[in-house]
Amino acid sequence: MKIEQDVLEISRIIIVLGNNKINKALTRSEDGGRSVGLKELKIGRIKIPIPIIQGGMAVRISTAPLAAAVANEGGAGIIAGTGMALDELRREIKKARKLSNGVIGVNVLFAVREFPSLVKAAMEEGIDLFISGAGFSRDMFSWGKKWNVPIVPIVSSAKLAVLAERLGASAVVAEGKEAGGHLGTDRPMKSILTEVRKAVKIPVIAAGGIARGKDIMEAMKLGADGVQIGTLFGASEESNASQKFKEMYIEAGSEDVVLIESPVGMVGRGLKSDLQQMIEKDRAPLIRECQGCLKRCSKKYCIIEALNNACRGGDHSKALIFAGEKVEEVKEILPAKKIFRNLISSFI
Repeated sequence: MKIEQDVLEISRIIIVLGNNKINKALTRSEDGGRSVGLKELKIGRIKIPIPIIQGGMAVRISTAPLAAAVANEGGAGIIAGTGMALDELRREIKKARKLSNGVIGVNVLFAVREFPSLVKAAMEEGIDLFISGAGFSRDMFSWGKKWNVPIVPIVSSAKLAVLAERLGASAVVAEGKEAGGHLGTDRPMKSILTEVRKAVKIPVIAAGGIARGKDIMEAMKLGADGVQIGTLFGASEESNASQKFKEMYIEAGSEDVVLIESPVGMVGRGLKSDLQQMIEKDRAPLIRECQGCLKRCSKKYCIIEALNNACRGGDHSKALIFAGEKVEEVKEILPAKKIFRNLISSFI
């Protein structure tokens, strides 16, 4: 393919097919505007060949098989450590390493009581990057320096992004209201991304409402260096979610996506369900035995139990099903490889 270099910007992408790496030159011109291409994403010492990060989904939705599958395609696979015991998290990281030589990271919700122990355990296991959700601490940046692990906080404003950069963040995830799970804002991703991009020099990853190649293109045009995608992978073959969970994703329409009050003190985005309706009516099941998993908890219901029920089979009446606004884009259960390649096909 002959391409006029003075017309189009050319970027390189590595598509991993089994053990073979095929280099493809990808181009995209946008009617005289900013050229868009999938460029290698550099976060500290880490290089992600294709700038797609699989979002960490707790509890036990994104575990080693999913993270490894995404990493094998050239993206960054993320294990959700929230709700796991230390030895379990260590096992998942080791398992992911056996399944992939790609980029493997861990995400932990800042609100959990065991946050320091989980982060340190993950870093001791040699993860490639750490993503902090729903807040961040100064300590985690010093841990990152000690173990040479890039720190990537999820932020919802330019103010938080600037603070994260000053403390030593290697990149930030600019997440909007469209995302699934716990939310730090009611503002759209594009608005947050635009202001964060202007405020910091470190890489900015867009998150929330990204489900198709054109969504990635739009985020890149606004200045994103990469994207984070969770919901699409939640119903993948490698996802640890129950079959019922995946079927709910497939059957969901935009009208099924709602905001859910969380005992963490934030709202979360998820699907209508029996438990969600009980929470809305303040009739959620009482906590039988508090596990003390959160630093602060309203104790209106046990969120760890509710999220654990989402990855288990059987009765889903007590399960909390987190999902993003674009869950209606999930049409079938597919291998992570297929989902990944569908996303990047727009650039080929």
